[in-house]
Amino acid sequence: MYSNYNLFHTPNAKEIVLKARRRAITTAVDVAEITRRRFIEKINVTKISTETEDITEDTGKTGAVSTMEIR
Repeated sequence: MYSNYNLFHTPNAKEIVLKARRRAITTAVDVAEITRRRFIEKINVTKISTETEDITEDTGKTGAVSTMEIR
């Protein structure tokens, strides 16, 4: 099962990556802002990238899905 949003972080990491697709994009933006404002005030957003993926569902129907990555 694919998770709608993921947070990859290790204790000594120098970078946090948030990835989201579809409706979870707004949640990823909220998580980035809450983290930046409340928990890690010295954090900098270095890159935001958006893409559109073509996904084929189990039914054979294809469609475009928006994705976002925040570093």
